[in-house]
Amino acid sequence: MTYPDTYYSRTIATRKIRPPLSGRAQAEVAVIGGGLAGLTTALQLARAGTKVAVLEAEAVGFGASGRNGGFVTPGYSTGGDMIAARVGAAHAQELHRLSIEGMDFVRETIEALQIAEARPVSGMSSLVRYDNGPALKAHAEAMAATYGYELDYLGTAAVRAVLKSKRYFQGLRDRRAFHIHPLNYLRAIADEVERLGGAIYEESPVTECDLDRPAKRLRTVNGEIEAEHVVFASGGYTGPLLGRLRRAYLPIATYVMISDEAPDLIATAIATTDAIGDNRRAGDYYRLVDGGRRLLWGGRITTRAASPEGLARELRREMVGTYPQLADLKTELAWSGLMSYARHLMPQIGRMAPGVWYATAFGGHGLNTTAIAGKVVAEGILRASDRYRLYEPFGLDWAGGPVGLLAAQLTYWKLQALDWWRERKADRMAEARP
Repeated sequence: MTYPDTYYSRTIATRKIRPPLSGRAQAEVAVIGGGLAGLTTALQLARAGTKVAVLEAEAVGFGASGRNGGFVTPGYSTGGDMIAARVGAAHAQELHRLSIEGMDFVRETIEALQIAEARPVSGMSSLVRYDNGPALKAHAEAMAATYGYELDYLGTAAVRAVLKSKRYFQGLRDRRAFHIHPLNYLRAIADEVERLGGAIYEESPVTECDLDRPAKRLRTVNGEIEAEHVVFASGGYTGPLLGRLRRAYLPIATYVMISDEAPDLIATAIATTDAIGDNRRAGDYYRLVDGGRRLLWGGRITTRAASPEGLARELRREMVGTYPQLADLKTELAWSGLMSYARHLMPQIGRMAPGVWYATAFGGHGLNTTAIAGKVVAEGILRASDRYRLYEPFGLDWAGGPVGLLAAQLTYWKLQALDWWRERKADRMAEARP
């Protein structure tokens, strides 16, 4: 395939080609999905000496794992209060500690495997688009008291000194969080799985599965594999192979664009290497890439993917609305990808039946959850721990099908309207000040 010469496509076009499954094969564990969760599971199993095989329908990192913004931060898509309301405060705290562990796992893996191509950069700032300093300070104090996790409070002057926009007020900076090139990170994990003896088959969608026997059997167009354990980690691109899993999440499209090379223009708006996110539901997230020469900008969600031209217009509208000085910054490339979201907005991690495992619904969480999912699922298979059970209250609830998708879109539009009203109120209050 021929790709246009762009910053992102240079990574895509230079990928390692792996053959599809052909004939009969055996493994102790078969993982369906060559994304972050599936390959992290495979990595941990291979490190323990387990014979593991990964079946990927397209290519390693094809889905959201290779197309996301690369943010590695603790926490989940839904807030701690919502999690505690479902499982209790102590359980919610254990889940948050797992998310911190997942973030640390990504950093430790980069260091252990010397993945220079992942290009990790420290720092993540979470900002509010209305005046809310006291609540941010209270959150920082609670994180320090409960987890010993330090967040730096940023006042409005400190925020606007590095982000030249009147849209932002206060923020919290996480020094331990970081951002990476996710596709390069994932490909290095795949290489390590193979170095340790694991097998990875690309262009090998599973067409049929028999999970009711001790030796599970998976069939592809050209092959068949038997394994004692099967891990489903196929995310937003899960097909109808396992109906219960497919019905338990909503495929939601999210959008990312990368600018042309324009370091001087970008510097008029953004003077920090931190990854940036705002407090709106499905709000903007962005970071400098390519050594500060380009800007990666993501945001918005829809229940169906838009055209590249349409999504670029939408993202540019958001960018210029935040930074009018970037009106002349051109878009080099824009793309969308399907993420999986559960109705409860938590990742779905666990065991469906003896020898049948799942790790999905990672939309909106950042990369920490794919890492901790792979780690705890591998521990469960190896009988090293049962920490995967901490996610059992957030199981495979029915997501609502087409009605669920409509509800998700309507909810997003409602939250957008609330965000708009709240920001306009902040603007009026700022204008009224002497």
